[in-house]
Amino acid sequence: MPEETSSSTVDLDVAPCPGFLLADKRTESTFDEIPVILAARDIADAYTGNASARRDLADQIRDACVNVGFFYGDARPCGILRMLTNVSSSLSTQVKGHRISEETIERTIAASKQFFSLPDSTKTELDIHKSPNFKGYTALLGENTDVTGNGDLHEGFDMGYEPKKPSGAASQTPTASNSVMSGENVWPEGLPGFRDAVLEYYHSALDLGRALFPLFALALNLPEDWFADKTTQSAAIMRLLHYPPQNPTKVDEGQIGIGAHTELLRGKNTCFTILWQDKAGGLQVKNTSDKWIDAVPIPGTVVVNLGDQFARWTNDVFKSTLHRVINRSGHERYSIPLFFGTDYDVLLEPISTCIYPDCTPKYEVVSAGDYVKSRLEATYAHSATK
Repeated sequence: MPEETSSSTVDLDVAPCPGFLLADKRTESTFDEIPVILAARDIADAYTGNASARRDLADQIRDACVNVGFFYGDARPCGILRMLTNVSSSLSTQVKGHRISEETIERTIAASKQFFSLPDSTKTELDIHKSPNFKGYTALLGENTDVTGNGDLHEGFDMGYEPKKPSGAASQTPTASNSVMSGENVWPEGLPGFRDAVLEYYHSALDLGRALFPLFALALNLPEDWFADKTTQSAAIMRLLHYPPQNPTKVDEGQIGIGAHTELLRGKNTCFTILWQDKAGGLQVKNTSDKWIDAVPIPGTVVVNLGDQFARWTNDVFKSTLHRVINRSGHERYSIPLFFGTDYDVLLEPISTCIYPDCTPKYEVVSAGDYVKSRLEATYAHSATK
C-alpha cells in the first residue's frame, strides 16, 4: 500500500511561494505513488481538543494537495473519514474511513450495471443533450476529453442534487441552487430501486464532501469555518461510469477510457472529486517527471483529487493534476465520481493566504456557476450534433 511521496527540494529563495508554505519549508516534488491518509488515532486526537494534532493532520493534507493533488482515504466504518464526519469535518487523498457503507456501494453498483445493460435506444431517451442542465446519459465515445483523441471509451449517467424521498414519490425541483445549472434530474423508467440506490450513495458522498472542508481550510492557514458560507448549497454532480475492457496488450492511446485531463480541462468546476473505483483499476496520475503513476484500487478507500476550483482559488498552490483512465483489466470497469464544488454564486478570486509578493493572479475572477456552465458546454460539444 502506498504510504508516502518522494520529494526533490528546490531553492525556496528562487521559487517564490506563499508565506505559510515558506514558513513550513514546503518543497516542490515529484511522486511515485499516491499518498494514503489513514491514521485514525491522529483523527481522534485532532477532534478531542488537540489543536496540535489537528494542525499535524492539516499539514499532511497540505503536503498531498501541494505536491500531488491526489490522495487515498480509508472508507471503512472504523476509518478516518467516518471519525471525521462523526465529530466535525475533514479531508482525504485515497481516503479510508469515509461513511459510504459497503451496502450502499453494492446497491449503487448493482443499479449502475442494470442501467448500462439496457438497450442503447432506451438509454438515449435520457440523452444528456436533451437536458438544459447536463443531466442524463452520455453514450460510448460521446465525450472526447483529450482533444487529440478519438472519443472516450466509457458511457455515463449524470445527476445532481435532489432530496431523498420514498420510492414512487413525485419528482421535486432541487433546491440546492437557483442557478442555470440547477434543475431536475432525469431518471430511467422500469428500474425499480434505481433512484433510491443512487440517491442514497449521492447523499452519503455529499456528507463526506462537506466533512472535508475544515481541514482544507486549516491546510490553507484559514479559519476552519472559512468555506462554510460558500458551501451552503454546493454544486455536486455525480456520475455513474461504465468502461468496456480494452485489449491489455494493444491499447490505442488515442481512444482510451478517459483521455488525459485535469478537472479544469474537463469542465468539472470542482474543489475536489470523491471517487469510488472497482478492482479493475486503470486510473493513472501524471507526476512532474511525466511518468504515469497507477492509482491502484485499495479496498475500503475512496480517492480524492483536487479540481479546478481549488486551483483557481489558491492561484495554483493546490494542484489540479493530469490524470486518465485506461481499462487494461480485461473486465468491465465501474466507478462513481462525485464532483464537489461550491455555491454557484461564489466568486473564484484568489484566497488571501495564496497571494505573495511579486505574485499576480493567474485566473480572471468569475462566478462558479457561470464557469461550470461554460466548461460543460465545451465538454459535450464533441457529441452535440451526433
